[in-house]
Amino acid sequence: MKYRVTCLTPTLVGDGDQLAPIDYMVWKDHVNVLDQHRIFKLLSKGPRLEGYLQQLKKAEKLDFASWGGFAQNFAGRRIAFEDANAVKVWERTPAQQLFIPTFASSPTGPFLPATSIKGALRTGSVFDRWSEASLKELANRVQAEEAEGRRVPRNLASKAEDSVLGAAGKSIMRKVSAGDSGTAGHGGMKVYLLRTSTLIAKGEGKYELGWKSLRGTVDARRLDDATPTFAEMAAPGTAFEGVWSEASEKDRTKLFQAANRYASAQLARHKQYAQWTGLAPLAATIDGLEAKLKAAGENACLLSIGWGGGLLSKLAVEDTASPSFKTLAKRVTLYQRALQTGLPFPKTRRIVFQGGKAAQIPGWVLLEVTP
Repeated sequence: MKYRVTCLTPTLVGDGDQLAPIDYMVWKDHVNVLDQHRIFKLLSKGPRLEGYLQQLKKAEKLDFASWGGFAQNFAGRRIAFEDANAVKVWERTPAQQLFIPTFASSPTGPFLPATSIKGALRTGSVFDRWSEASLKELANRVQAEEAEGRRVPRNLASKAEDSVLGAAGKSIMRKVSAGDSGTAGHGGMKVYLLRTSTLIAKGEGKYELGWKSLRGTVDARRLDDATPTFAEMAAPGTAFEGVWSEASEKDRTKLFQAANRYASAQLARHKQYAQWTGLAPLAATIDGLEAKLKAAGENACLLSIGWGGGLLSKLAVEDTASPSFKTLAKRVTLYQRALQTGLPFPKTRRIVFQGGKAAQIPGWVLLEVTP
């Protein structure tokens, strides 16, 4: 059997690599990734190698006036910006913000690691099986351990997950298997501009849109002051195919149904967020994803995978306002400050800009299985 993953929104499943500003040059609305091996080989034949090495050592970006020809003639590959206007944002962004995360790739092209699929399916299965009682039991256990002076484990929920999925050797996730996908062409990859949105409280139950910057939060009127991020992502419509195996069709159906219920809960939260912030293009995107979800049959499901999906794509909990969840989340240092604000949690989203508009939540894909 085979699976097919089709990107519905810009998607990045990376391998931890990123392009530093001295690894590429921007020329003609493209990120030109320099083939440093070829450049070193060429310069070693003349007197310019020492100057090039000195600039690589000291510069935040390569001087286009001196080395711009390399962007034209010695690019290992070229990645188009999704929107030519994003280049203007890139030009005024400090170099420390211009490290570009890249898609997982083999020598023959980008591919989708199977762990991204299995991880999302696992989270959906946990979500479908957990209840408020599960969270309450976990919260009570953590509080009891603290009262006894015992250190709270780093992975608070591992035992709770095993209780609903089964221990390692008997987990329901062992009933299905997926391999890494085959490679897709680099032509499906683009460099997208993203910013991180947040909520600004405006009275009881009322919020406005804000954007995160290095200096704090700015309101929607100061979008240009928000800190941008650039990432290499697979464009909507890009497809990855790989080998799929399963114990039975019934097991896969249950797994996909759980994933779709999880997707429905995530999209409902995102839709509420779009209403709070007044981001109409984002709301339209979510409406489109909900339509895809309704149309998905027993052999398909929607998943949020990879980089940029935010906490909601990793959290097997629907109600983050419940006392039990807050009891657990307060034990995580990273979340303590956000919880103290009293704003809906999580209050931020990483938003993909398309055509200059805040339009997409990254990482939504359609997974289908065929004989």
